[in-house]
Amino acid sequence: MKRLLIPLATACLSAAALAIPASAAPSWSTDNLQPKPADAYGAAYFWLDSNGAALRKATEYRLDTKVVPKIVSSGSNGATDGKPGMAGPTTPTKPAQSKNVNLPKTIGKVFFLDKAGRYRWCSATSVQARNRNLVATAGHCVFANGKDDVYDKWIFVPGYFEGKAPFGVYVGAYAFTAYDLDTYDDYDGDFAFVAVHNGFSLAGEKEVSRSQFKAWAGDKWIKPREIGLTEFLKCQLTLGDCWSEGEDKPSDLVGPDFVGAVLEKVEVTPAAYKDAKTGRGQGFKFGEPVVEQVDKATWDAYKGPGDRGAGADQFGNYTITHYFTQKWVKPGTSRKFYEAHYMIGIAKDMGRLGDVVGGQGVAWNQPLGQQVTAFGYPAAPHPDGDRPFSGVTPKWCAGKTATKSYQINTFKVETHQLLKCSMTPGADGGPWLMKYDNAKRTGYVNGVTSMFHDNDRNGRIDYISSALFDGEVADVYAKAQFAATKGIVGPNGELLK
Repeated sequence: MKRLLIPLATACLSAAALAIPASAAPSWSTDNLQPKPADAYGAAYFWLDSNGAALRKATEYRLDTKVVPKIVSSGSNGATDGKPGMAGPTTPTKPAQSKNVNLPKTIGKVFFLDKAGRYRWCSATSVQARNRNLVATAGHCVFANGKDDVYDKWIFVPGYFEGKAPFGVYVGAYAFTAYDLDTYDDYDGDFAFVAVHNGFSLAGEKEVSRSQFKAWAGDKWIKPREIGLTEFLKCQLTLGDCWSEGEDKPSDLVGPDFVGAVLEKVEVTPAAYKDAKTGRGQGFKFGEPVVEQVDKATWDAYKGPGDRGAGADQFGNYTITHYFTQKWVKPGTSRKFYEAHYMIGIAKDMGRLGDVVGGQGVAWNQPLGQQVTAFGYPAAPHPDGDRPFSGVTPKWCAGKTATKSYQINTFKVETHQLLKCSMTPGADGGPWLMKYDNAKRTGYVNGVTSMFHDNDRNGRIDYISSALFDGEVADVYAKAQFAATKGIVGPNGELLK
């Protein structure tokens, strides 16, 4: 695959994170997600627009298989490939309140568009990182089919609870995974670390000038204010900022010099607007075209003469361009008068992920048979069709992992670790926390949910499996530590370069 340059921090990781000899085969792969702030803003706005409509529309991601993958004991005790190591958890520097008080704030959902354009989500967690910006999840929740590509508009929502994003959204900048997963679709390496930009949330609105409104790339809309006739007549001097509405007859049409003539606007096709004259006159152009950002449902339903374009723009937003000409009519008492107010949505910088919610620790080369607590957002039905989970609230399983590793031939798996658990797809990517402290809500990520299994073939999921967190995971984690990310919006909500 194509190698990409990643911004590196100046300091190095501790010796516990393994260095890769120059002669060794590569153990990691990386791809860009949305490294540029403008693109990252567009991705976040895509999910936050219309009060998070896209978040609610998303469905759980499922592996491309018609049957539950069969597991077979490998007979191996999961021998490690190096010395055991750990990176300790971190606590937030900006403590945040959450209604979900009994679960870690670090866990949440990742949202993305799959290769068919469908809105999808998986589970994930924030983990300890030198730049306080890393998310751990399953590799198949980041890399499309494990090969050569990543999903679009990838974001992380920590603390996701009943459709809310209490701590903001964090857009993925760079993704890291095992070389064998990315190159050979080998699910022994089904894990990923994603470096995310500072989080942000939409925080109100601000009135701006027409020129500022036109230049704004984010959320924007026109808010009409009803005014009186006297104010309207004064407003006509600034053509394009005010208009009137009301019923009229053909005989009401007059020229602009008619005493008391009232100006209204009529939406027309782009061609009619292009052919119209400029200035003051019946059927002349009425100001500049107005670009309206809308959600997909509004875009689909629009039947007017304006230009809908070919589809979503580079930010994933849908727009309709409206074209207007002048209509001059006799004054009448049935008319209402309006003035345009140009509004933009203001984004608030939430800071670095680890500063806001903290980060779980990471452990590698630990023996099997560990006591772990696995978290996730299960949603899919069991094989028998039963639907015990909604996907809108997190769930967990606790127990010891199996003392032998397992093979899953469907996905080239030779050594997965196994945990007895009834969570279903949607929990993909959720962390397996070793040494979990229920009081502190912290532990060490020693696996992430990769697959779901019906071991006794009774139509119910009874086991979940994860890649072994070995020295290869340590290598990828060490590489991800160097990814430097940035803020997307400034202190006044402005989009940063």
